[in-house]
Amino acid sequence: MSTNPTRVFVARLLGLDVFDPLGDRLGRLRDVVVLDRGPARVPQVVGLVVEVPGKKRIFVPMTRVTSMDPSQIICTGLVNLRRFDQRGAETLVVAELFDRRVTLRDGSGSATIEDIAMEKNRAGDWHVSQLFIRRGGQSSALRGLRRGGERLIIDWLDAFHGAVDEPQGATQFVAQHEDLKAADFAEALHEMNDKRRIEVALELQDDRLADVLQELPDDDQVQILSSLSRERAADVLEEMDPDDAADLLNELPEDQKEELLQLMEPDDAEDVRRLLEYEEDTAGSLMTTVPVILPPEATVAEALAHVRREELTPALASSIFVCRPPLETPTGKYLGVVHIQQLLRYPPPEPLGNIIDTDLEAVGDQANVSEVSRILATYNLNSLPVVNTEGRLVGAVTVDDVLDHLLPDDWRAQDDTHGLKRGDRRG
Repeated sequence: MSTNPTRVFVARLLGLDVFDPLGDRLGRLRDVVVLDRGPARVPQVVGLVVEVPGKKRIFVPMTRVTSMDPSQIICTGLVNLRRFDQRGAETLVVAELFDRRVTLRDGSGSATIEDIAMEKNRAGDWHVSQLFIRRGGQSSALRGLRRGGERLIIDWLDAFHGAVDEPQGATQFVAQHEDLKAADFAEALHEMNDKRRIEVALELQDDRLADVLQELPDDDQVQILSSLSRERAADVLEEMDPDDAADLLNELPEDQKEELLQLMEPDDAEDVRRLLEYEEDTAGSLMTTVPVILPPEATVAEALAHVRREELTPALASSIFVCRPPLETPTGKYLGVVHIQQLLRYPPPEPLGNIIDTDLEAVGDQANVSEVSRILATYNLNSLPVVNTEGRLVGAVTVDDVLDHLLPDDWRAQDDTHGLKRGDRRG
């Protein structure tokens, strides 16, 4: 006999694994979908948003949920793996209700929703029953911190709920999703309506917002950047990889692009301007200007310390480019590359100049993307050095740069309709 509780709080369920009856993991809970039934009735809980392998979010109807507690969620295997698409009066609890301001019916003022309780009735249907709210206190913008205030639990009907177009904070949403990788956070952001997407983006710190922007489709990037003050937009562009910042600026009108470049720190702006000069479909237009660059005198130990840097992507961390000073791009003479596997085969004091791979030739900055992709595929490389006509390293093209270029512009928003299990979206 099931010991499944009849009341659960959503925040305690977020991130839980969702299993089918055989114990196979379906995915992870990311949100709850409720249906607004008017001001005099509590919302009905109609389903869960579950992130399945492949970082795709699907809808699981509550009719498929057989057990739900603070340790796991179990549902039938009859779910549709088509990407979740929000409909009509549906509301996402975490994305759209957390951080919403409500007015208390007892006349004691307003409060902010921090959590929501779902309750199962005798007929087996789920509905929103209670709100965990914070009355008073202040939120710290951009940091996800809350200070002071009284916290209490009230019934849903004990509060007036404002219109969906009223301004809404995002502190709670950001705090609940701080563990998400940038690509996963971007996926959640992309699925929001325009208003909510901007509210959540404004709550992020500059470095986090920069990472997330790099994973969003072009239209979302432009929308969010345009919603920022010019000064903050420049700060966020400085935090982005130069090639991603250049791509984003290319989507803006010329006057806005130049204004933002003027507001950026000169060194950061210089890197971006250099990339903007390249014609589309060239190695120079795809490359990053900040790969790992060391002199031939540097040791294996120093190189390993550099590639351990957290901000490096796996593709950039796979190679160390050896050059004569200066080591900022464009460097002195490019000498060759040392792959990370080589570092692991030599003692820590070994100079990089002794183990350079001289067989791999650099590609010219004017080389066509087709040539770059062919070299990467032929030699099974993660990155490729790019030099100018003087033999100076100006950057590196990574395999993910090439994939981003070759895939359709809207590839992040495309749905994979393969591998559907039986069951309709609402079945």
